[in-house]
Amino acid sequence: MHRSLALLVAFLLLLFPEFADAASGAPPQPEVNWTNIYIILGVLVVAMVLFFTEVIPIAVTSILVPVALSTFGVISVQEAWISFGDTSILTIVGLFMLGEASFATGFAQTVARWVILKAGKSEARLLAAAVAMICALSAFLNNAGVTAITLPMILSIARNAHMSPSRLLLPTAYAASFGGCISLVGQAPSMVANGILAKMAPEYGTFAFFDFAWYGLPLSLLAVVLFGLFPRFLVPPARQIADGDADMEKEEELVVDKKKMWISALVYLFVIIAMASNLVPLTSAAMLGAMICVLTGCLSLKRAMDGIDWPTVWLFAGMLSMSFAIDDSGAGKIIADFVVAHVSDPYALFGVLLLACGVLTNLMSNTACTAIMVPLVIPIAIGAGLSPLPFVMGIAMNAAACFMTPIATPSNALVLKPGGYTWGDYARYGLPWQIIAYLLSILIIPTVWPFQP
Repeated sequence: MHRSLALLVAFLLLLFPEFADAASGAPPQPEVNWTNIYIILGVLVVAMVLFFTEVIPIAVTSILVPVALSTFGVISVQEAWISFGDTSILTIVGLFMLGEASFATGFAQTVARWVILKAGKSEARLLAAAVAMICALSAFLNNAGVTAITLPMILSIARNAHMSPSRLLLPTAYAASFGGCISLVGQAPSMVANGILAKMAPEYGTFAFFDFAWYGLPLSLLAVVLFGLFPRFLVPPARQIADGDADMEKEEELVVDKKKMWISALVYLFVIIAMASNLVPLTSAAMLGAMICVLTGCLSLKRAMDGIDWPTVWLFAGMLSMSFAIDDSGAGKIIADFVVAHVSDPYALFGVLLLACGVLTNLMSNTACTAIMVPLVIPIAIGAGLSPLPFVMGIAMNAAACFMTPIATPSNALVLKPGGYTWGDYARYGLPWQIIAYLLSILIIPTVWPFQP
């Protein structure tokens, strides 16, 4: 507990620099601009409140961040807006369009329907098959899209198997988060964290396409096994579906052009291989794949544009400006120095930061949580003489481990009403997975990416 308080005090000390200097016995550092630090802290706090309450759209909040920072002179206009043309942004845009082609051609729906129907009517087999299928799809496609596209099918299968939808929907929403941890493109937090790492600590490199699978694959396999063996303890009880939700069981008729379906599948496979092998640069591979899908008619240009999750794009681009501000003002160094002075053990530091992330990600968008936490943990790790890689990976994975509220991720929100769930259901049935995800992070991530650079 005292270590958690130490992190909180680090932020409060930004308001009282004289006290911090006196406590350390060191003279004030001349390169630190305290006026800018006050502004950054204020902007960060306001942004966090707006991300949490969503009184205005998240995309608007994230765009107002560089507006405020540049208007108050904390960073230059160029630093404020250069991120919107960053290669990481273009990679995300290309991958969103590529994933949309899988939905537009019916490839994702075909795979989902085949896997679920093969499971039969046994609740345990059906639950394990549904979780496995969504984990696999979510490793390569937008999590919310996977949940939305499989929701009518799962409702229909539940009815045919004489099961309540509440026995299937929440586990499959969680499965979208599990599977999203398997690859770089599986979830927005991974892409956002990788992009910030490339900007703030380029000398340490970035994560490869399947590096995330060191954590995501064990988590997904464990989920399939545990849901199949212990549904009584891990799955909400049977609930009656509301009459108003019955229409969701009617699957949208999709005329599948098998030629285009297989073209989109092969293009996606090519992009994955190109990214994993560095055959083609990441951004070029994503954009090339998306344009091939448009040129071959797998999806129209309009649908390609509509398939881009623009709020995520704006969030990433806008919050990158915060990383510039934290670096330029010296705020990152101050926070890092204070935290390191109070939490010196690498595992303790790692555990406290991930615990803070696990709490925060359930109270706001997991992407927003990543965009706020990663620029803070990188200078903390470097200031302690440690590699930032395990810390960035830990934040990305624990930001994705958001199971205890319906607002943490779109997949959680999508199943709230159809499953007849309450917020208490998310807290009760999400807590075990929150703990499992946290413990796996502590066990796996520092082993694969050591703390010592």
